[in-house]
Amino acid sequence: MDHWNQLNEIGCVKAPRISSQRLELRVITISDLEWIHQLHSYPEVDEFNTLGIPENIEETESIITPWIEANQSENPQKYTFAITSNQQEFIGLFGLNLGTPKFKSAEIWYKLLPQHWGNGYATEAVKAVLSFGFEHLRLHRITAGCAVDNTGSINVLEKCGMTREGRSRKILPLKSGWSDNFVYSILRDD
Repeated sequence: MDHWNQLNEIGCVKAPRISSQRLELRVITISDLEWIHQLHSYPEVDEFNTLGIPENIEETESIITPWIEANQSENPQKYTFAITSNQQEFIGLFGLNLGTPKFKSAEIWYKLLPQHWGNGYATEAVKAVLSFGFEHLRLHRITAGCAVDNTGSINVLEKCGMTREGRSRKILPLKSGWSDNFVYSILRDD
């Protein structure tokens, strides 16, 4: 069963750790820089990613520094987690961006190292974060988007019970050109 607890002290803020059967999601730190740089350097990871491949590790550091600062803020609105195995092997990244409190919503995103694709880790991580979002953050709605040709992410989101709600036309500036994006969501009541 998925569960969470606030074990991770960062300054005076307690950051969540989300666990599942095989995975742990913990907020990223600067010690994750080399792994994150490696993740962002794979062309196959970049195929459906709008970030682009960083030119060097310093560029990656400039990208993740605001993510680390957001994790450490007093009332985080954006979390960036490292997905690790129970043996602490780095598998990928997971983002949880909270919306306006009145709407009780959030958006998720994730990316994994290619050597971990096809093992069910993305599905397991999404289910763990959905559980965390609904049970502990008391969210009403969680959304995700993915490029229309990203069949891997489409399969993950649908396995997790998310519903395809629509299609945004030519919204993603990918290396291959402008791509349409599928919009998925799941409600607490689903």
